[in-house]
Amino acid sequence: VVATREMVVAAHPLAVDAGLNILERGGTVIDAMVAVQMVLNLVEPQSSGIGGGAFLLYHDAQTQSLISLDGREFAPQRVDETMFLNDDGKPRRWFDVVPGGLSVGVPGTLALMDHAHARFGRLEWYTLFEQAIALATNGFSVSPRLSKSLDGYGGKRLQQFTEASDYFFPHGRALQPGDLLKNPQFVETLKTIQRDRGASFYRGQIAGEIVASVRESILNAGLMDRADLAAYQTIERTPVCSQYRGHQICGMGPPSSGGVTVAQILGILEFFNLEMLGSDHPMTWHLFVEAGKLAFADRNLFLADPDFTEAPIDALLARDYLRNRAASIDLNSAMAVPAKAGTPVETVSLSPDTTDGLPGTSHVSIVDRDGNAVSLTTTIESGFGSGLFTSGFLLNNELTDFSFRPKQDGQLIANRLEPGKRPRSSMSPTLVFNSSGQLHMAVGSPGGSRIIPYVAKTLLGVLEWDMDVQEAINLPNIAKNFGTMDLEAGTSAEQLKADLEQLGHKVRVRPLTSGLQGIVITPAGLVGGADPRREGLVLGD
Repeated sequence: VVATREMVVAAHPLAVDAGLNILERGGTVIDAMVAVQMVLNLVEPQSSGIGGGAFLLYHDAQTQSLISLDGREFAPQRVDETMFLNDDGKPRRWFDVVPGGLSVGVPGTLALMDHAHARFGRLEWYTLFEQAIALATNGFSVSPRLSKSLDGYGGKRLQQFTEASDYFFPHGRALQPGDLLKNPQFVETLKTIQRDRGASFYRGQIAGEIVASVRESILNAGLMDRADLAAYQTIERTPVCSQYRGHQICGMGPPSSGGVTVAQILGILEFFNLEMLGSDHPMTWHLFVEAGKLAFADRNLFLADPDFTEAPIDALLARDYLRNRAASIDLNSAMAVPAKAGTPVETVSLSPDTTDGLPGTSHVSIVDRDGNAVSLTTTIESGFGSGLFTSGFLLNNELTDFSFRPKQDGQLIANRLEPGKRPRSSMSPTLVFNSSGQLHMAVGSPGGSRIIPYVAKTLLGVLEWDMDVQEAINLPNIAKNFGTMDLEAGTSAEQLKADLEQLGHKVRVRPLTSGLQGIVITPAGLVGGADPRREGLVLGD
């Protein structure tokens, strides 16, 4: 899709329409972002919402500044590092601790929306909720993806809780595609937020309802209290920026691992001639996965909430360090997994953490007529979060992104659970600038830890192989997960299987459902791409 001045790309057509409507009324990308998020909460509840958290990169065209906002959830003050351990000191099973209140982190998405709008919005706050309120009042058509999501583990989780079961399984039947779904509770919540900008959510009636849901959960009663909600703050972080083929790639720093790990993958690959190899050569994807192994090894050891653990980001992204990491790749053989972390600094007294969960995330890219841009990745962690449904929205299960073990082999794990700490994330909202410093691209994806290779692949498509953004998004997904190299089923990637197995990779063909949403700024205008693997849409002026 090509547009001249403004564009919205998001995971659901109704949310995109809400965002474009705001832009057409003279709103900024931040105004449109708020409208998009509120509609996504309603129509794609399995992925994001005000019961979760988000990371935002914002490019201000007038000041040529880049702002990075951390709206990640944090752990309640009453937790401790043993909360996810059995009596024998061994970690509980992930599937056992996700449902209910124990996994719920203090939500940050709404605070981020309020913070960003107060600084960079143009339209009145109350006007940004009109489309979401109308859809929640009059009803919207249940999408095939929402209906299908109820068939799996997330749906089973919802059925354990009365409020969620009544909404998603009315009369004992899962919502079907085309069903008209209304959400009167969410209408009241939205109208309250419309009036008070979230005061009730963090310090009033809605806060009380959130705490009651968490603490009185019939499964895994949690430890959050009203003081935790009242203490929530959005944090402005320093973006992580690095160079690739003359472009500046900027992403989120910790507590997201996305910016650093994407930058490491690209920084390692820059030492190889991927342009010559092309996008369909087995060696390209051998190198891609090997670079990912090395980058993830560093991620698992070093990256966590920077207010608790200082990561050596500059050292991890230093060109000499990445050259040495690239030199460790054998062109003829896959390295053993797990790969070993490097030594960017002399002394390391940590143990790695390989925590991963099921994806339940969404991404939004927007550019407005003034040239401002947002790249927002927003989540409730796994599909349908904790399963707790309160005031018309779902609560996250973000605390399961922490390491369940505080120590391994006598050494502390950086991403261990601690009071007030934000769990490590893989979300990778990304903005790219050209050699003249002009904004070139906004992109991101859902997908759990696979977000990182999804985004890296798309950046390679645009920057290395000169594809348009839709072609780059459409490229087959290839990712390593716990020792296995996954090739996207039903794509040309399947043809690489034999060659990659000859190199020693353990290969599996399976669905890899990214949700990439991207915009590239060209001299001819804005070019947008939405992931065909989901229900996303591109709309522009």
